[in-house]
Amino acid sequence: MVVRVATDERPFESPSSDESGLGRSDSPSENTEPEAALVVPPDGGWGWVVVGASFMCNVLVDGIIFSGGLLSSAIKDDFKISEGKVATVNSLLAGFYLLAGPFVSALANKYGFRVVTIIGSLISSFAFAVSYYATSVEYLYIIYGIMGGIGLCMIYMPAVLTVGFYFEKWRGLATGLALCGSGVGTFVIAILTNKLNESLQNWRLIVLIHAAMLLLCILFGSLFRPIKPVRVTLADEQDEEDTARRHEEAVEKLNSMIKLHSKLDSGICMPPEMKFTNKVSPHTWMGVPNNTRYPTAEEVFRGSNSHLSNSHAGRRSSANAGAIKNTLGNKPMFIEMPVAEKDEQEDSNGNIDNTEPLIGAAVKVVPTQNRFHQRRSHADLVARPLYRDDIFFGASLTRLPQYTSRTSLGYHLAVTHVPTKEDAQEESSGKCRFCPEAVKRTLATMLDVSLFRSPTFVILALSGFFTMLGFFVPYMYIQRRGESNGMNKAIAGWLISAIGISNIVGRVMCGFLSSMPKISPLWLNNIAISAGGIATMMSGLYYDSVFQFAYCAIFGLAAACFASLRSILVVEYIGLEQLTNCFGLFLLFQGFGAVLGVPIAGMLYDLTLSYDKSFYVSGAFLLLSAVMCYPVDAISKWEKSRKVHNSSPTA
Repeated sequence: MVVRVATDERPFESPSSDESGLGRSDSPSENTEPEAALVVPPDGGWGWVVVGASFMCNVLVDGIIFSGGLLSSAIKDDFKISEGKVATVNSLLAGFYLLAGPFVSALANKYGFRVVTIIGSLISSFAFAVSYYATSVEYLYIIYGIMGGIGLCMIYMPAVLTVGFYFEKWRGLATGLALCGSGVGTFVIAILTNKLNESLQNWRLIVLIHAAMLLLCILFGSLFRPIKPVRVTLADEQDEEDTARRHEEAVEKLNSMIKLHSKLDSGICMPPEMKFTNKVSPHTWMGVPNNTRYPTAEEVFRGSNSHLSNSHAGRRSSANAGAIKNTLGNKPMFIEMPVAEKDEQEDSNGNIDNTEPLIGAAVKVVPTQNRFHQRRSHADLVARPLYRDDIFFGASLTRLPQYTSRTSLGYHLAVTHVPTKEDAQEESSGKCRFCPEAVKRTLATMLDVSLFRSPTFVILALSGFFTMLGFFVPYMYIQRRGESNGMNKAIAGWLISAIGISNIVGRVMCGFLSSMPKISPLWLNNIAISAGGIATMMSGLYYDSVFQFAYCAIFGLAAACFASLRSILVVEYIGLEQLTNCFGLFLLFQGFGAVLGVPIAGMLYDLTLSYDKSFYVSGAFLLLSAVMCYPVDAISKWEKSRKVHNSSPTA
């Protein structure tokens, strides 16, 4: 069987066609064959502009959040309230910046990254601007904290996720560069906020300036230009013969027409451990068992392979067919990638195993068949970013066995799930619904509670909750604690910025170390967070500037490791197919931790009139979150062995 891929040259009239996705025609009046719309990352070009725009979004969003504590003293004095009450303002901002993640992701899945980012910029800027007129701290809770946090999340989530669509080979580097904006923003905006505090001495004007800065995200969000997808379908036997005859010519033309990942023609076969099963997809409604499955594109094409010859020679020859669509004058060309439902694999004894699916890799350029071109017009293919299993994976794809064991196109087919018929009908009709299928399905995936049956997931989720309980306390109080204990005010004003610099260095180091096969991401995570927790508890021993800056360096490194390694840990111990589900629930756990952490520290200050206890408790939360993860490796192995035992016929 041959899979035909065609670049879709249609204009992008709907925002939902901005991202990667897949669909097929359901018209009963034609001889339908599976069709898919996939995004092949260009690994450069406009992608670097997207990285720059994402970087700037992170500079503004994380910079404002992490420097928000610098305004709390002025707000506290203005409303004559306790430390615990004023701390809730910034904790709500940080908390809803995380809690809204699954819902913002669902909106981005339907309406596109560009639209959601622009709307988020308008919402957050409006919330910050009208906070100028706050008459009570409760007003700030609702407008600045909740509304502003949701708006910032609508900027942050698309900015992070869109980078992955532009990069395949360089995804880890591109995502790392974009996320370094968090450290740069912490460094720059903390300094700016301190300067504004000194010159204006009015927190309301400073918030108004922050609102104006957030309007810049409209410009940056508009740069999240969509990638034109390629369209995939099956070729008939005549196409296969034509493709085989033109094979040599195709390879030569391919090199001059389009640059694809080197794995596209590598001919890598799937190893035995990559067998497909008929287990229920993780894309189910809120964990409630049902018969609905959302198969991948690869499964769809395998299921349409019954018409092929079962001869050994036939399958071998068709595995070398393919073609890539380009435009040559007015004659469109197609990429055809071979797919075999049952391709022979020889075991160590020389026996043939006909159970492994294969995405072949040879490439062939052939003219478009008119009947196929007509059939394309009937299929309104839907493009959805959250239908990809790897949407939340920001590290190098070479860490994924699903990527290294397949061709480039084969990987994209394997991780992309098809849209439902209802989804495609909604897209073609253009009707507006209160809860569209694309939104409902994304929420069902990200908030599927069936994962709570996994001990490994529960440990990682609780660890993230405790990490967030202590994570924002140093950002909130380290400068004020230093000033209250005799540090020079000018020097203390650089402490938060020092955390930002360390965060940048930590992300680079963490990315380098995590790419080394002999270094365990779990132990790197555990050591970093343990060090950050212990350092936080000991940070009040001396208020010498060298000691305090050393603490900031350690804490910044720990924060960078936590942020960089979460997706790697999920893939390694839970699986790529569960990554979207895990991150949806992780965002909720971490959001609740962020909402509660700083107010707890503030109430401790009210009780003791000292920041030391707040830092003790914050460090203890961080250390506890690391200690919880120490047995994850052993628990994961036990969990996997139990599943194997329960699924064996003799069990």
